[in-house]
Amino acid sequence: MENLNDPKRLKDSEVNIDEAMTVCLLENDPLEEIFALNLGDFLCEHLISSEFAHKIGNKVKTKNESLKDQLLELISIYSIDSTLSILGFNSNEDYIIYNSIAKTIKLMLSLEKCVIYLAKKNEPIKLAGTSTDDINEEVNSHIARSYKKEEVIMLSENNKQIIVFPMKNKFECIGAIEVTRDASHPLEAEFIELLKITAGLFVTSLGIQKLIDQVKRVVGSDTVTTSELLNLRAQLTSIIGDLGDKQQAFVEKLAIAVDLKGKYKNNHSQRTADLSREICNFLELNEKTTDLIYYAGLLQNIGKITINDELLHKKGKLSKDEWDKLQEHPNAGVSLLMNINFMSEVVPYIHYQKERWDGLGKPEGLGGFSIPFGSRIIAVADAYCALTEDRPHRAALSNAEALEILKQESAAKWDPNVINALIKMKS
Repeated sequence: MENLNDPKRLKDSEVNIDEAMTVCLLENDPLEEIFALNLGDFLCEHLISSEFAHKIGNKVKTKNESLKDQLLELISIYSIDSTLSILGFNSNEDYIIYNSIAKTIKLMLSLEKCVIYLAKKNEPIKLAGTSTDDINEEVNSHIARSYKKEEVIMLSENNKQIIVFPMKNKFECIGAIEVTRDASHPLEAEFIELLKITAGLFVTSLGIQKLIDQVKRVVGSDTVTTSELLNLRAQLTSIIGDLGDKQQAFVEKLAIAVDLKGKYKNNHSQRTADLSREICNFLELNEKTTDLIYYAGLLQNIGKITINDELLHKKGKLSKDEWDKLQEHPNAGVSLLMNINFMSEVVPYIHYQKERWDGLGKPEGLGGFSIPFGSRIIAVADAYCALTEDRPHRAALSNAEALEILKQESAAKWDPNVINALIKMKS
């Protein structure tokens, strides 16, 4: 095979240097290209002769130094603040963390109680956090059984529905989450799926934290081998990929739970997100922005999951206080999302979704181009989907009827550019 590092080849004016760098990297280390962000270090490490590298001495990083830098870069992104903030806490005290998670799950899913149990290596499973002030540290047999067998257990006791979810991934099981509801109002299948995903996301986040602690110990060692560093990087990148998959599944299941609690029968959040993405693609927005707007579309009604069921479905006239609570649901959603750190970039899109083009909306009274573009797209997609869905007070409108209404409200409620794009897409 031709040697791409041969000095004669590199001096040849016809050599494609970018191609040479890429091939060289892929042959030696598939992940190196991802981390070789500093071109100077990159050229030194991969394209120049060892003799020249020796001459420039301290300016060239060794393989181990480069790997340590890469590991430090990864753990700076996936720290405890970024991974364990799944459902909302802001303290390093363990009992506060787990109590807060349990209380948030209870609130989101209208439970009577939520209890979290954890087990350290070679130790029995123990109480870690609870949504109630009534603390009972006794571990019932069904908790231990769910943890040991790594399976969901459902039972009924004293007119209560009890479900236990093992906190597991493909590598380990670290505990269990127990939820309780009145048996007359059993937990919906969609909420069960959300809890399964939450349990898996939680254990994967803890797994990353364990690896991060290991990385911190290793990078400070002068005796660590290149093989050990490569193995750590492989483990870390693998579990980060697993975390990404679970995070996406969590958001999608959470959106379904929002629709369920809001009594939407048409997958409203999913339809809004899908249409938002179609508009983004039509307008040729970049992939990252499109993804963020898609997630914001999924979760733009997330505030409804924190609103009391009785208020959300109350029949008859609402009081002013009740109406204000219902109308301000995006703010509740923003508060919840602020604590789901991996989704924090979608917060502005959700926060400003109720603004109007003419500046008469809420919460800040922004107008025109001062409203984030993602918010303007979601607002139009949400309105179109709402108009074309059956609602208790009316039947779904046709595509033409919905577009006509939106067109009439363009430049008052909606961004005219987004409306024009929607009309072109749907006509």
